[in-house]
Amino acid sequence: MNRVEHDLVGEMAVPQNAYYGIHALRAAENFPITGRRLPDDMIVSMAWIKKACALANCRAGTLPERVAGAITAACNELIAGKLHDQFIVDPIQGGAGTSTNMNANEVIANRAIELLGGTKGDYALVHPNDHVNCGQSTNDIYPTCVKMTLYRACEPLLWELDALLDALKDRAAAFDSVIKMGRTQLQDAVPIRLGQEFAAYAAVLRREKARLVRSRKELLQLNLCGTAVGTGINASSAYIGQIVPLLAELTGISFTQSPDLVDATQNTDCYLALSAALKSCAVSLSKMCNDLRLMSSGPRDGLGEISLPARQNGSSIMPGKVNPVIPEVVNQLAFRIIGYDTTVTLAVEGGQLELNAFEPVIFDSLYQGLTMLARGVHTLNIHCVRGIRANEEACRREVERSVGVVTALCPKIGYNAACALAREALRTQRPVRELARQWGLLTDGELSALLNPAAMTGARG
Repeated sequence: MNRVEHDLVGEMAVPQNAYYGIHALRAAENFPITGRRLPDDMIVSMAWIKKACALANCRAGTLPERVAGAITAACNELIAGKLHDQFIVDPIQGGAGTSTNMNANEVIANRAIELLGGTKGDYALVHPNDHVNCGQSTNDIYPTCVKMTLYRACEPLLWELDALLDALKDRAAAFDSVIKMGRTQLQDAVPIRLGQEFAAYAAVLRREKARLVRSRKELLQLNLCGTAVGTGINASSAYIGQIVPLLAELTGISFTQSPDLVDATQNTDCYLALSAALKSCAVSLSKMCNDLRLMSSGPRDGLGEISLPARQNGSSIMPGKVNPVIPEVVNQLAFRIIGYDTTVTLAVEGGQLELNAFEPVIFDSLYQGLTMLARGVHTLNIHCVRGIRANEEACRREVERSVGVVTALCPKIGYNAACALAREALRTQRPVRELARQWGLLTDGELSALLNPAAMTGARG
């Protein structure tokens, strides 16, 4: 059984039991892009917004109380997770999000019609545009939905970063007495404590988290009630005055209304700031994972300074091989997020005049990136960082064999003499301490003090 619905373009047969209508059906045909439907988080955000709009319009006297009550009840069902299968449009779509907005309008309208005792498609009772979309435009509803969804999507990533920071601080403390060779440009440098390296990973991730928190706050400023171009056309003054505070009250999120609704409607730089912070976080995590893969290389013919937890067989042909699969997947996540950031950058730049038509791909890129990185940080913490072990003996041997310790002798013997000592140590494969003693450059006491590895890993007076 079908029902026939009409729009500006013509008419279509819509399944009688469908809560969506002609606009969503056209969009589903026009945009078979990703093969995914709108994420549940976005549907819930849209329901909160439509509920707030219905209540604000009812208080403003522009929506009958009976209709507003039915719309509110339908929105509550969506918030509870019902009817999400009726959202059939692809997240990437033409039209600046109109298809998403109309899919929501139709589902809410048809469910409200049912609650009032009518039949789906009887829009004389509750109309998707006249009632559910009263005082609104896609151009203020969709950005508000995007910002709310992304704001909430940041939360799991921030939680996972906190958990990873705790694990890194724990490893830094556990490894504080483990002395190894530091390396610059992959060449031996001077000794460093393994704990200092892990403390540095924690330090950069604290900065990355702070960047995410700062950029997330920009999402709290809304263009809601700006309607089409930020001028508020078709929205009553009473509605305009209360819609954003009401949405903040309902959701518990401290949304504020932008002081310049035209600016907030046409400019999307807040997404660019969030994308940059997300990319920066992913890059710092990837750099850390590069280090973990290098330090754990071997286990016998590489650096072998640390051991990562063995998670799975590493080869279908080489028995006994275990690969650093967790750091590798985080590397790949970073590559993907760098690509998402490029997409967001181009889409933000591509906006024209009073609206950016490319917010769907901006949203999808940011939402996918935030969601995947949260999962990646979780697996990095649980399946890798928490189980890292130091190979103390291997680290000690590296320090003893290294020529890099000659740097500590420079203040006493001078740079040229230190160079000669290093060359000879490399040529003869003899320890720096032994050669310095043989050449009479320093006393045993001076050598013991200057070549104390622990002393070399911290500033001295």
